[in-house]
Amino acid sequence: MVYASLSQSPPSVDPLAGFVVSGDEARNRAGNGVHSSMPSPAASRPHSPVSAGASWLALGVSVAVTGTAAAIAARSSVTSAAFYAQLDKPGWAPPPWLFGPVWTLLYLLMALAAWRTWRAARGEARGALVLYAGQLVLNALWTWLFFERHVGRWATVEVLALWAAIVATLLAFRRHDRLAALMLAPYLAWVSFASALTIAVWQRNPTLL
Repeated sequence: MVYASLSQSPPSVDPLAGFVVSGDEARNRAGNGVHSSMPSPAASRPHSPVSAGASWLALGVSVAVTGTAAAIAARSSVTSAAFYAQLDKPGWAPPPWLFGPVWTLLYLLMALAAWRTWRAARGEARGALVLYAGQLVLNALWTWLFFERHVGRWATVEVLALWAAIVATLLAFRRHDRLAALMLAPYLAWVSFASALTIAVWQRNPTLL
């Protein structure tokens, strides 16, 4: 009995449970990784709140970047009305006057979605915002291919790539802010429609496209 008591380690206090445990039990807990599951301070630390000035500045940058892409697309479609009027279009094609208001609303929603994603995740949203910038480039490129270059085949390939980029951007935004992802849903729906229209118009106008 004397030898058995001398061979045991002294007791220690469990810092989580607040009661005394034996030295052997403490070593067993440590070996089994009882305390290793505790979250690190860095992992559990929430984002610091965004100041009003930084938030407004980010919103301005988002609107400016998105507006620049919209302006480039508009510049490429200066002569689009005359060219579009020449094309043989399916009966479900929208009237030309509808495109302007729809795209204005979509670009505004896109800018707000990008801003909300940055505000929700900031540095962690870098990948999502890179995807966003990439789809803006594809957006402007389609207008140039279709209305300036009149290459229906490449415009079709490009609009499908744009559709895939929007899906990837929407899913990336959803990981940080669900409302931001929902703001991109009308954009995805419109580009889905535009993709079908691009294919239909290209097939109906082999000499013009």
